Amino acid sequence: MQASSKTLIAGLAIGGLALLAGALAALFLPAPPAAPIAALVAFGAVLLGAALALAFRPAPAAAAAEAAGSASPPPGGQSLSRDQLDHVLQSLNEAIFFVGPDGLIQEANHAAGELLGRTPESLVDVDMNSLLKAHDRRRNSRQENWRPQEAVFRRHDGALVSVSYTKSPVLDDSGELLSNVYAVQNIDERKQAEKRIRYLARVDALTRMANRMQFQHLLQQAIARARRDRRYLAILYLDVDRFKDINDTFGHSAGDTSLEIFSQRITDVLPAESTPGRLAGDEFCVMLKSSASIDALVQEVGTIGDKLLASVGRPFCVQGEEIFMSTSIGAAIYPRDGENVVDLLRNADAALYQAKKAGGNCIEFFGEHVATAGEERLMLKSKLRRAFEREELRLDYQPKYRLSDGRLAGVEALIRWDLPERGIVLPSDFIPIAEESNLILQLGEWVLNRVCADYREWQRVTPSPCRVSINLSLRQLQQQRFLEGFRRTFRRHGVSPTCFELEITETTLMQDIGRTIKLLDALYGMGLHLAIDDFGTGYSSLSALQQFPISILKIDQSFVRDIALDKDNAAIVRTIIQMGRSLKLDVVAEGVENEEQLDFLRANGCDIVQGHLFGDPMSAEEFRELLVADAEGSGRYQALFA
Repeated sequence: MQASSKTLIAGLAIGGLALLAGALAALFLPAPPAAPIAALVAFGAVLLGAALALAFRPAPAAAAAEAAGSASPPPGGQSLSRDQLDHVLQSLNEAIFFVGPDGLIQEANHAAGELLGRTPESLVDVDMNSLLKAHDRRRNSRQENWRPQEAVFRRHDGALVSVSYTKSPVLDDSGELLSNVYAVQNIDERKQAEKRIRYLARVDALTRMANRMQFQHLLQQAIARARRDRRYLAILYLDVDRFKDINDTFGHSAGDTSLEIFSQRITDVLPAESTPGRLAGDEFCVMLKSSASIDALVQEVGTIGDKLLASVGRPFCVQGEEIFMSTSIGAAIYPRDGENVVDLLRNADAALYQAKKAGGNCIEFFGEHVATAGEERLMLKSKLRRAFEREELRLDYQPKYRLSDGRLAGVEALIRWDLPERGIVLPSDFIPIAEESNLILQLGEWVLNRVCADYREWQRVTPSPCRVSINLSLRQLQQQRFLEGFRRTFRRHGVSPTCFELEITETTLMQDIGRTIKLLDALYGMGLHLAIDDFGTGYSSLSALQQFPISILKIDQSFVRDIALDKDNAAIVRTIIQMGRSLKLDVVAEGVENEEQLDFLRANGCDIVQGHLFGDPMSAEEFRELLVADAEGSGRYQALFA
């Protein structure tokens, strides 16, 4: 075949690079760039396929050119050799497989051989599906071209390796399939890191019990089973009496040792099918096996409660000193004392409070005499409906700062409820109530309008105020006219959606994934920025989150709180930062309260920080002044970033 060497080599080089760039981008970028990625991969595959076809098929074009009296090739022109083609393929770091229409491998590069522990030559004529685990073979046959897919390959020595790959077709001039090009990347290390994060995120580092997040998840599952089977379920809420005295007298190290002993003594006397967990500090909770009889369950709670009191009460030595410890216990029973996790834990906590008031070292059941918390909840629900018309709601703003230069990177809008006869009601107290009663929709609309109005005011002092983050709830996403409402609000206030960022929790993202992806793609298309809030507290993986158009990753403050003291939390935060950066996401750490945390985050490459170290959340007017100061380079917290 006669052709321009430069043209063919350029085609091969550009095609190979485009294919590689497209494959890598498909692996590491979120979903919205999928169309340009697909185009890039397709472009690369077409050029690479064209070069392959030109390299190996007969040369009718050259014969036709000669018959037409074509001139000889330009100086330096030569046929593309097989060696040149091999050089391009073997220089790629990605494992590349050329697979024929029959599913057999036609060719593989050196990286493919290294991935599978074989020589590239030994892979020729091997069925591509035979390299995959059984459950991945069906997905491979259904995979859309250019869409990234994860699978498990089996190496020659039998070992398994996790991979992410894309499949791109190479067609001839008539549109017939010549082969599929597989670009494959080893993601074993990332999978191991994710597994480690999930373990550390669900297990309390000190006691090795389930932490609050995991315990609540297990309790939610147990309640669902009990509801289905019409059984009763009991939880015991415990904490150490006068634990502060142990910490103050003997130090925090002795306090940690005491908690380890406390947790072990709890575990020692519990029935085999019980589930203990550490909720926070010296607060623990135990879930007992469900029962068909409420009377039998109440009796079992009393028996186990007595055993717990006796076990915990035995003296022990710490630092050569004998310590006596006791516990107070509050008990609540599903469904009598609560039909969901929040109500059941709250009522058990209320019973615990009564046990404390009675002098401690005893057990109390939830009942009418400890129902104050439930009554308060009903009161808040009633008053929340009138909070809008009485203008009791307000927004505060918490700034975010770039670690690279200490300048403002954004601000988060935080809703507050100023109840006249009570004072400030925190979101954790009234947001769950709003979600239960659908008031969350009215609340979300109020927040968006207030933020847009404040943003317009800030534009009077600076043309481009920083980006504003707004929290988005699952109920809002589930509304049919959700997108239309957002567009209408932005138009009415005359602000651009690109000035705003929506924060969405992992749990919200993973509900009805198909519909959520479409909604988020539409929001992204409007120009809105999207962030995963409280990352690490949900049950998704970064691999699953890659299909969403996310550009910001927020590390939950529960991990940031103890990073300077707790090695496990430090490992979680460090790994999340590294993985976020590898996926080209901006990483935000919330809950930064001291300079030790700030130094750790800076040293490990975090992008943005927010928290009380930089002052309390402020009013819109105060934030306007902060914007002016930041524009002048005279921000009050610049010294922290020097």
